[in-house]
Amino acid sequence: METMPKSPLVARLQADDLAHSPIRKIMALADRDNIVAMGLDPDEVISFAGGWVNHEAPALMRAEYERIAADARLFHQTGGYSPTKGLPALREMLVRLDRELYSGEGLSVDNVIIGQSSTQLTYCLFTALLEAGDKVLLFDPTYANYAPQIALLGDDIEILSLPVLDTESWSYFADPDSILENLERMLVEQHPKLLLFSTPDNPTGRLVPDQAFDEIVALTARHGCMVAVDYAYRAQFFTEQQPAHFAVGPAQHENLIRIHSNSKWCRGLGRRLGWIEAAPDIVDALELVQQGVILCPDTLHQVALAGYLEKALDDGSLRTYLEDSRQCYARAARHMSRCIDEYLSMPYLQPEGGLYTVVDVGCEAEALVYDILAATGVIFVPGAGFGATLATAIRVSFGPLVNDLERMEEGFARVRRYLDASPIAERGPTTASA
Repeated sequence: METMPKSPLVARLQADDLAHSPIRKIMALADRDNIVAMGLDPDEVISFAGGWVNHEAPALMRAEYERIAADARLFHQTGGYSPTKGLPALREMLVRLDRELYSGEGLSVDNVIIGQSSTQLTYCLFTALLEAGDKVLLFDPTYANYAPQIALLGDDIEILSLPVLDTESWSYFADPDSILENLERMLVEQHPKLLLFSTPDNPTGRLVPDQAFDEIVALTARHGCMVAVDYAYRAQFFTEQQPAHFAVGPAQHENLIRIHSNSKWCRGLGRRLGWIEAAPDIVDALELVQQGVILCPDTLHQVALAGYLEKALDDGSLRTYLEDSRQCYARAARHMSRCIDEYLSMPYLQPEGGLYTVVDVGCEAEALVYDILAATGVIFVPGAGFGATLATAIRVSFGPLVNDLERMEEGFARVRRYLDASPIAERGPTTASA
């Protein structure tokens, strides 16, 4: 009699390195039931691990949902399928958004496809572009979800890493010329098909310098490499002037793909929606893939967002809303920096945008993160999941605490008291020097 194999799952879904990233492990550890099992009070836990914003969504956007719900005919219509690329009205509003708020030029609806989320669209992008034997180049450090998504496609796609963090000086893009030289060498020798990075960056909170951005796009184009840029945190930049590369798009560079999320700028994390801007042939390929993945993006969210954007762009309230929320996160970033200076006195990166920074704790960070949680009820994310350059670092997120700066400071004060009682120096040599 034939027996079933031990598990019908494909081997790559059973691999430990795929199933257990440091972020997933620490978030599982931070689960309420586990916190209680550790003898901690969940209400007293302070988390710097969450990658989400915590400001209010626009009141005018909420009013759009109320308007839709109050109109029986319109609500009925939002229960129908939209085109796979998304509703034309919303695609037009996204083009207008790019032109009026980010000085974008040349973008058209043919460059835009809407999806369920930027996460889903990124996976569809990988599916559309990558096949067996291809190579993908990622910055080190970089967003921890890219590599697991690529791994889901199979073992025959190689991931390459380009270090952009100088661990000696603890600085991001400290030597752009050297980074560009290494990039060109990898393009010549390794022939990656795709380069992917974010700006502002998760986990560092840093922006890719404008000149380096332009040179990266031009250099990759000369070597036949696509560039995908994740703009999840485009609305949260803290520089005095908006970065010039925010205006650079696929209308100027056919090899440039821009990934956008509805999650961060309007706190739409659970109202899943995202979009990609790319050359029309890339958009058409994504449409084919998306048909087999989600069929079409959520119609209700598209109708509400299109209606909100039209009103908020017309009356100028969107610009005001974005500026107010940007200043809110900039204040939180400054407060976090002051707390790190006062309570940790460790090397870190001054955020230029986004929700994060990375702190060099000087030892293997994963064990330290668990010890700090057990002793203080404060949660950080170990840096190793974002790349080899962060093996002795933690990622600190100020997003969830943007409206509670006192609680943010209390978290760092707890860690300081713990470190005074159990100094890192007593924990032994770092992983790098061991």
